[in-house]
Amino acid sequence: MFRILIISTFILFSYSLNAKGTNIFGLGIYDIKFDGSEKNQAVDFRYEYRSNESLFDIGPAEDDFFFLKPFFGFEFTNDSASYFLTGIYFEDNLGELFEGNKSKYFFTPSFGAGIYDDGSGKKLGNDLQFRTSFEISYELKNNNRVGVSFSHISNANLGDKNPGVEILSFSYHIPF
Repeated sequence: MFRILIISTFILFSYSLNAKGTNIFGLGIYDIKFDGSEKNQAVDFRYEYRSNESLFDIGPAEDDFFFLKPFFGFEFTNDSASYFLTGIYFEDNLGELFEGNKSKYFFTPSFGAGIYDDGSGKKLGNDLQFRTSFEISYELKNNNRVGVSFSHISNANLGDKNPGVEILSFSYHIPF
């Protein structure tokens, strides 16, 4: 399984090694629950590289809304859990989406898959895990961004158990 992930990552990103992209650094709360049922809360550290190169466009030709782009990254917690993943994302300017005019706010959903190691953290029931994320970010004057995201990591019932984990994260984006 690990070999498949490595090969997929290599194929996805080999054509865009010189492409522009964004580095994202995040800090969050791992295993956040809003009902007080968290058991393995930890600090989550995240790094992602998001390529600006589109894999393909699934929207209408006159609209640049659904350009699916690749990302890869890793997360780790202060209790030694680690997660290496790759996936796809798209990004939309919220002003254009709702008002027809560009704004400094962006919406970025993403989906990825990767290899998870529990460390001494929460046991998620399988090495293969999937992550969905929703992020809102604000563009600063220097074109960097600050953002907040909510993510869910789960094994999609591939393991004997599937407790899943939610992460609330704050991030800083540096385009290059």
